Amino acid sequence: MTALVLAGSRGPHEALAVYAGVSHKALIEIGGRTMVERVVEALAGLPEIARIVVMIEEPALLDGLAGLRRLGTRVRTLRAAGSPSLSVNAALEQLGTPLLVTTADHALLETAWVRHFLEHCPADRDVCVALARRQEVVAAVPDTQRTWLRFADGQFSGCNLFYLATPAAGRVVRFWRQLENDRKQPLKMLRRVGYGSALRYVLGRLSLVSALDRIGERCDARAAMVELPFGRAAVDVDKPSDLDLVRRLVEPGA
Repeated sequence: MTALVLAGSRGPHEALAVYAGVSHKALIEIGGRTMVERVVEALAGLPEIARIVVMIEEPALLDGLAGLRRLGTRVRTLRAAGSPSLSVNAALEQLGTPLLVTTADHALLETAWVRHFLEHCPADRDVCVALARRQEVVAAVPDTQRTWLRFADGQFSGCNLFYLATPAAGRVVRFWRQLENDRKQPLKMLRRVGYGSALRYVLGRLSLVSALDRIGERCDARAAMVELPFGRAAVDVDKPSDLDLVRRLVEPGA
C-alpha cells in the first residue's frame, strides 16, 4: 500500500513554526531528527508499505534530510494543496487506494501503532479512523492537552491515522472538505451532519458507532473506528506546549 504524510504549512505566520524558527513545523527537530523524518521512518518499518509520499508545498525543502534519502525511491513527494482535505483528495486521485494517511506532526509515531491499526481495520469498511480513549491518553501522558470527542460511550481523541481502503473513501474526504468550507457557518455544518445527530451529541446521547454510521449514510460509505491501546498515539505537535511536552518525552535528559 501507499502511505501519505501531510506536511503542509498553514502559512508564513504559523505559530508553531515561528516558535521553532523554521518554515514548516514538519521540519522541527526532536531528538536530532525532524518530525517528518521520525514519521516516515516509523512507516518504513512496515514492509507492506511499498511507497511513502510526503505532501509539502516546496518538496525541495526535504532534499537535505538524511532520514528520507536513506529510503531511496521508497519515498517520493507531492505538492500540498490548500488544506488537508484538498491534499488528501489530490493524493487519492493520483495514488488511489488503499491509502494510509497520517501527519508530519505525529512525532511520537511508532511502527507498532501503525501495525496494530492496520491489523484491526475491518475488511468490510471503506474508511477507518484511529482513536484513543481518554483514560489511555491521560494514563500515558498526564500533561497533554487534547481536544476530546465526547460520546455516550466514552471520550476519545484522534490519533492522526486514517485508512482509506476503497475508492468510496473519496466521498468521505469530500464530505470533510464541505465541513472545512462551512467551519465559520455552524448552521450549515449542522445541516450537513444532521440536526438530530448534532443535538444528540450535544446532549451526550450520541454513541461513537452511531456517529460513524451517520457519516457513512451521508457519504454512502462504510466507516469504522479502531481504538488504539496506546495513549501516546493521541499526541501530536500542534502548538508550542505540545512541542515542549514531546521534547521532554523524547529527550528526557535535555
